[in-house]
Amino acid sequence: MLSIDLNCDMAELPELAASGVQDALLDTVSSVNVACGAHAGDPELILQTIRSAVARGVAVGAHPGFPDRENFGREPMAIEAAVLLESLRGQLRLVAEIADSCAVALRHVKPHGALYNLAARDCGLAATIAQAAREVLPGVAVITLAGAPCLRIFGQAGLAVIPEAFADRRYEADGSLRHRRYPDALITSPREAAEQALSIARDGLAITASGETVPIVADTLCLHSDTPGAPALAAAVRSALEAEGFRIAPATTSPATR
Repeated sequence: MLSIDLNCDMAELPELAASGVQDALLDTVSSVNVACGAHAGDPELILQTIRSAVARGVAVGAHPGFPDRENFGREPMAIEAAVLLESLRGQLRLVAEIADSCAVALRHVKPHGALYNLAARDCGLAATIAQAAREVLPGVAVITLAGAPCLRIFGQAGLAVIPEAFADRRYEADGSLRHRRYPDALITSPREAAEQALSIARDGLAITASGETVPIVADTLCLHSDTPGAPALAAAVRSALEAEGFRIAPATTSPATR
């Protein structure tokens, strides 16, 4: 049976946890990326999210970002490599310690927001992320943009990778994500999110903002917890994938060769 992972970024907004959005998403996805307190979140929300994930058998990973709560980590940040490295170490240690208190090991690291997008093509940033991950969480995998140059950097650092695509984001023709400044950057229709997920998982093609397609080979599909109507999107995506014969499960890791 074909298998695909569904992952979701969480522990970022307390109101999503209080309203039941997080739990609804955790009932649907197979992996969760837990914010590390730098761009959003706090220890209490991290603990709550990990406990909820563990109770549902959802794989847990860390979601570090630029230390920039004002911009939710979604804007580029001028920061020295040494300062960023120390921030990432601290973020990963925080989530790892809380996960350990829940008797669960972190399975992966997925950079957040601007750090994720910039590191996809910035070898220096990717190397900094790789160093922090390798030092704090030996043996951890990295979730990163499918087809991006950073795959080679993570591979050279001895890290396994999980190539990622997005069910709730539009793509550009070069395989990058459409910037959130554009009103069509997010996919908020459950039907369109399901179509995007199926196109990627089944056909290896993502739908671009112009309606064309771009080749994407991914082992995990992301949904954002703060996308409007996220639980409905996740349910539609999972239902469509399962109807096509896909099993929803955490991705297996592989050398960074894609």
